[in-house]
Amino acid sequence: MGAAGAALAARDAARPPPAPAPALVALAFAAVYLAWGSTYLAIRVAVVSVPTPILAGARFTIAGAGMLLALRLRGRAIAPSGRELRALAVVGALLLVGGNGCVVWAERTVTSGLTALIVATVPLWMAGLAALPPARERMPARGVIGLVLGFAGVAVLVGPDLAGGGPLAGEAAVLVAALSWSCGSLYARRSTASVDPLVATGWEMLFGGGLFVLIALAAGSATDLHATPTSVVALAYLIVFGSWIGFTAYVWLLAHVPAAKAATYAYVNPVIALLLGWWILGERVSPAVALGSAIIVLAVVLVTTARVRPHAATPACAPEA
Repeated sequence: MGAAGAALAARDAARPPPAPAPALVALAFAAVYLAWGSTYLAIRVAVVSVPTPILAGARFTIAGAGMLLALRLRGRAIAPSGRELRALAVVGALLLVGGNGCVVWAERTVTSGLTALIVATVPLWMAGLAALPPARERMPARGVIGLVLGFAGVAVLVGPDLAGGGPLAGEAAVLVAALSWSCGSLYARRSTASVDPLVATGWEMLFGGGLFVLIALAAGSATDLHATPTSVVALAYLIVFGSWIGFTAYVWLLAHVPAAKAATYAYVNPVIALLLGWWILGERVSPAVALGSAIIVLAVVLVTTARVRPHAATPACAPEA
């Protein structure tokens, strides 16, 4: 090659990759917004005739195994270390069993739109938990205002049910789901940052799906299974669009656009879920839901766009996988 050729090769290697076509970026955003925004509708449809552990177990076992197989066929290494696998199992349990499992159970009584709005508080929980040791991230005033607004929005959402005897157990389960997701996400930032994001997602889904299968066997959930063609289609939709297309598009966006732009799904998806629930399932959008949703969306915007400063004595957390 020679010295000149080597210099040219080094120069080309140092160049940043070309920017993706705007149409491709728009398509990826549409995939994330629509795929993840519509999963609450699909869960609400499927859970009518499929028990929670069977629905979630089938979804994540198939989705995780399929994603890992596809990555392996494309030549990607899919075998993390033993320590990383243990961490991925913990993350899978927190995100999927504690998070998604509570959501699926709650949607037997809570509307899909209201569920999505409460889940939208995950960035607020994460910001609040990250302010505690060991991260001790310093939240600016804008973020603190967002936290206060967000939890005020939740109070507006559930206030009528507190007074009128609504599905409080289901709403409490969604709050537990949001907290579990937040804990799992923060743990993943510290313990699985070295694993390829898609590989990590595949293993987390596989571990979470396996735990759901064990729960289904222990609970004898098969006796309550009355699957219908509609629930089977909803399950297939959750696997293909909610898990494969949604996660792949999101990871691609993280590699090609600023993280703050990719994170806009946090306040776009609940609005999509609310509209789909109203349009397709006829879910009522009460004045409290309309007001609470506006407050929560504004709060999430404030928190996710705030510039957080890590504590001087603590290194910044690794990017979320």
